Amino acid sequence: MRKNDKRIKLVVQRRIVLFSVLIFAAKTGAYFLTNSVGILTDALESTVNVMTGFISLYSISFALKPRDSDHPFGHGKIESISASIEGILIVLAGLVIIFEAVKRLFNPREIEQLDVGILIVALAGLLNYILGYFSIKTGEKHNSIALVAGGKHLQSDTYSTIGLVVGLGFLWLTKAAWLDSVIAMLFGSIIIYTGYKILKETTSNLMDEADFNLLKDICKILWENRNENWIDVSNLKLLKYGDRYHIDCDLTLPWYMNIADAHKEGDSVTQKISEHYPYPIDFTIHTDACSSELCRNCSIPNCEFRSHSFENETVWTVENTIKQAVS
Repeated sequence: MRKNDKRIKLVVQRRIVLFSVLIFAAKTGAYFLTNSVGILTDALESTVNVMTGFISLYSISFALKPRDSDHPFGHGKIESISASIEGILIVLAGLVIIFEAVKRLFNPREIEQLDVGILIVALAGLLNYILGYFSIKTGEKHNSIALVAGGKHLQSDTYSTIGLVVGLGFLWLTKAAWLDSVIAMLFGSIIIYTGYKILKETTSNLMDEADFNLLKDICKILWENRNENWIDVSNLKLLKYGDRYHIDCDLTLPWYMNIADAHKEGDSVTQKISEHYPYPIDFTIHTDACSSELCRNCSIPNCEFRSHSFENETVWTVENTIKQAVS
């Protein structure tokens, strides 16, 4: 990825932080204007938006630092850490909202100027959706976990805002004070679930959990572009650090191939995978010499060293490529 492409992520996140502060100020004003705990729900979530916005801004800035001796795989992992912190803060915000809603249920307060409050919340929700859309699209294009996680949170905030506006509308029409607390408890629960989903996704990345969908795509690319010298691919591993992937695998080649030719075959594997993905990929390809056990699956014609007749090629799937090579 070019340096200018990376800077785009930083610019987008700066704008998100700026608008998040403005949205928070508007929702806080709406709460003091109306005294509605339902609107307080939205304001508290906006507090999380602001905090996580600054955390994501720092993490993206840090992730742009080049690799060094202390961080040979780069600094991109911090994006997963920041997204995990965001998930924790969202869960905490949801718990605080439910606590306040329960307390208000037994100690109701008079709600005022709810129509103005509803309008402010609705406009803020629309702006959140637009910000979330651009955050997700930029994150997907430039492979940023932090931007995607932040965008999903902003859009989930919008979805909850829609429900909140509907609920506040009923409250405005019926004047039933208890509805305010019920609405807050409902959307506090939704916020907690959103935080849980973000935590689940980012924890998987921090634990280097295998991305089987991507591994499946890589196996398909290798199989469709294989040449006769690629006898087998095994011990396939994939790690993600920020916007950069690291792929390790063992490539089995004819035992009589010289080092220079084996290196060319490794470069060919690198090229075939890289041309299918826009983000940077680091490769570590270990070449293994073939053995007689693989002759039945080797399609090299007229091999004078063949021990067994060719029977059939074994299609490379995730299941057989992640296994250790046959020695």
